[in-house]
Parts: sequence; C-alpha cells; structure tokens
Amino acid sequence: MSPDFVAGFFMEALKTAILLAAPMLGAGLIVGLLVSMFQAATQINEMTLVFIPKMLAVGAALLVFFPWMLELIIDFTQGVFQNLPNYAR
Repeated sequence: MSPDFVAGFFMEALKTAILLAAPMLGAGLIVGLLVSMFQAATQINEMTLVFIPKMLAVGAALLVFFPWMLELIIDFTQGVFQNLPNYAR
C-alpha cells in the first residue's frame, strides 16, 4: 500500500462519515439557533429548554434522510469489498 492510496482511502472514508453526520448535525444546529432566538426574545433563560426540540429535530432528520444515508454507506461498503483484492496488493 502506498501512502497515496492510504491518504485517498482515508479521505473517502472521512467524506462519507461527514456526509452521514451532516443532516442530523444541521437539523440540530438550526433548531438550536431558533430556540436560542426564541429564548433571547422572550428572556427565558432555561438551559434545558433546547434539548427536547433538538432531539425531535435530529430524530426527524434521521427518519427523512435515512434512505439516502443507507444508500451512501452501502455504496461505500460495496466499493471497499469490490476493491479488496486491489487493497491487499
């Protein structure tokens, strides 16, 4: 295995991991910002108020994006298994 191959494989795996995490992280970020703006506007300083909306948003994002995420991870895994003989050299 050459260093270029290892770096390329690592970058592809990292890109796949980021793409898998992005929908849930984005939903949590957006809902967190909205709740923070609501808290600032109403002057409610309850620290635990943000957790339930964030959990619901992350769960909804997981349900919505799960088919795409499953397709992405299956494609990555199939690519790894199909190229396994090339990796062993």
